[in-house]
Amino acid sequence: MTRQDFIATIGPIAVRLRLEGSPIFPSLRTAQALHETGGIIPAWNNVVGFKVGSGQPNAYWKGRSVNTRTWEVYNGIRYNVTANWRAYDQIEDCFRDQDLLFRLSRYERVRRATSPEEQAMALQLGGYATDPDYAKKLVQVISSYGLKRLDEEVEDVLESLSVQLNDLQKELQATRTELATVRKQLDALRNLEQQDPPVWAKEAMEAAVASRLVDTPKGSIDFYRVLTIMYRMKLFSK
Repeated sequence: MTRQDFIATIGPIAVRLRLEGSPIFPSLRTAQALHETGGIIPAWNNVVGFKVGSGQPNAYWKGRSVNTRTWEVYNGIRYNVTANWRAYDQIEDCFRDQDLLFRLSRYERVRRATSPEEQAMALQLGGYATDPDYAKKLVQVISSYGLKRLDEEVEDVLESLSVQLNDLQKELQATRTELATVRKQLDALRNLEQQDPPVWAKEAMEAAVASRLVDTPKGSIDFYRVLTIMYRMKLFSK
């Protein structure tokens, strides 16, 4: 697998997770995976150097682990050590488990970061790695492989969604306006059907009420016409 193949594998996952609400910039996530693995996806799918630590199994990490050699820097001195790494069924589980880690208060600066460079430094300050040059190395990977294009991809999608949402809001407002117009028309019809009798129908209405032909003194124009004709034909009387 070439570095470009690696990026083509990791990048889309990082973009999708960002769109789903992950706090991690796709450029930084991909750079970290590339830095931690050297561009080779391990069989245990841990591409971010996530140690077992004191964590408990969760929806993404089932508790499996792998022990390998690595190195750490303490007080400016590099030591060769071994470490237990979390093992995952798939790469996405690794990233989602990592996002759970970033909910901790120590990584608040990671969540608040407004750029991948700021986020890289926040990772280092939060103690994610002991390498004093960790942030600088991640930023260098981002620059070397032009990974900010992944962040731009996210922005393009969000902008497109924003335009679509705006169009939907306009359509909804237009629909609301149409419904309001229809409602006014219906109200007008109701008022028309329940209006007081016109002058020419008052005598007929009074006779109809007196003879108990109707029990309401209001109706539509057509109703008053029929009532008046009936009255004049002497079909009912007071």
